[in-house]
Amino acid sequence: MMNGRERSDDSVVPGKSPNNAGPEPAAEAMEGRGSAKGNAVETDGVRAQDRAAPTSGLERVRQAAREDRKLRFTTLLHHVYDIDRLRAAFLALGRDAAAGVDGATWRSYREALEDNLRDLSERIKRGAFRASPVRRTYIPKADGRLRPLGVPTLEDKVVQRATVEVLNAIYEVDFLGFSYGFRPGRSPHQALDALAVGIERRRVKWVLDADIRAFFDTLSHEWLVRFVEHRIADKRVVRLIQKWLRAGVMEEGVRTTSEVGTVQGGSISPLLANLYLHYVFDLWVQRWREKEARGDVVVVRFADDFVVGFELRDEAERFLTELRDRFAKFGLELHPDKTRLIEFGRFAASNRNDRGDGKPPTFDFLGFTHACGRTRRGKFKVLRQTARKRMQAKLRGVAKTLRDRLHWPVPKIGAWLGAVVRGHVRYFGVHDNGPAISAFRHAIGWLWKRAINRRSQNDRTTWERMRRLIDRWLPPARICHPWPNERLAVMTQGRSRMR
Repeated sequence: MMNGRERSDDSVVPGKSPNNAGPEPAAEAMEGRGSAKGNAVETDGVRAQDRAAPTSGLERVRQAAREDRKLRFTTLLHHVYDIDRLRAAFLALGRDAAAGVDGATWRSYREALEDNLRDLSERIKRGAFRASPVRRTYIPKADGRLRPLGVPTLEDKVVQRATVEVLNAIYEVDFLGFSYGFRPGRSPHQALDALAVGIERRRVKWVLDADIRAFFDTLSHEWLVRFVEHRIADKRVVRLIQKWLRAGVMEEGVRTTSEVGTVQGGSISPLLANLYLHYVFDLWVQRWREKEARGDVVVVRFADDFVVGFELRDEAERFLTELRDRFAKFGLELHPDKTRLIEFGRFAASNRNDRGDGKPPTFDFLGFTHACGRTRRGKFKVLRQTARKRMQAKLRGVAKTLRDRLHWPVPKIGAWLGAVVRGHVRYFGVHDNGPAISAFRHAIGWLWKRAINRRSQNDRTTWERMRRLIDRWLPPARICHPWPNERLAVMTQGRSRMR
């Protein structure tokens, strides 16, 4: 069993450090240089294998990873095939989630859960576990195109969740603070707040709005495995990850495999994406900012979406050129039509007005359109509103579903639409976005009225009755999130005014 405190223990061997930022974590919540103290600590809720030990097995892994950034872990697989961990991973799955290519469902697997988990644990232990190809499915994107997703088999989901929990004990120590996507204790709104506060408080005059072309389809398996091996010396865990990478996709009975890409849909994909960009982008941009930049630089990344703010235009242009070269080395490419450098920040409006260039351009990030705005007192602020494409795509989806459920009873439709509005408001209910979320609620009510009128040629529901239905079933549009600086202050508990 691993003991990360003892350097002579055979569970750890020295290796190349993935982060040369020094003994303290090179992390930041927004763009300051401090460690990510505000990041919530992930607790290990699984029963410890050794009851006499003061801390659980994963906590010892976490402590060892934190104390020595050059540590490579040689014995991790026993944490993955621990039956308690596998059981917790199974119970965390959605009861009604879609089945993979084997057709196994959560409820059918539960009928003989303990026997199934013992068998699964034994197969993982002796290396007999086989990853299955994912079942291909598609969901609509905001631009009207379809996003391909993969549905893993139930056992793949269970083992992936257990593996992610184990690897998170190591990589949550390594990942930098400006990385927010799919990490324990982090959310899109924290990324949005960090970006807004960073642009408002730092001397940001230019913003790089970047997009990686087909990131999940093009990341290199070879490079990814090399990145994993920076920290993981347990060949059994590395082979387990390789099994999922090589499992391929099943579509219309045909299986396809590739040496690049990781299928979106499984629990392991977000972690692998973060790991890949940690080495390709995060550590590189951290060093670039510390050693190359003369002016302020703000960085916020959420999975494969990132925004970088600059004080100096020439540095922004040089950064973009070097970033393209950096990505090309690792098989990635910035989308030429969706990557642009724009003038943005507290001085953008006045500078453009002096030149006669009009209003500063806007950019989209995590479903919000960001624009240069002013408070009532004339102070600069980042104005965030629902991205038009995102709202239109959602309304098109609701309209289609209403057509498919045309003859559902009013209470059932009302409850479903209420859930749609509630989810939309909870995400987009930020300050300054009140008109947009109110418009969304009104549009849902209008679509509902149109659907009711289509049920019969004689049905002409009046707006007076419709308003009663809307007031009863659709929750009000209200602001759900605090101001960005307020949330950051609470998250960091006053340890850094910039977090």
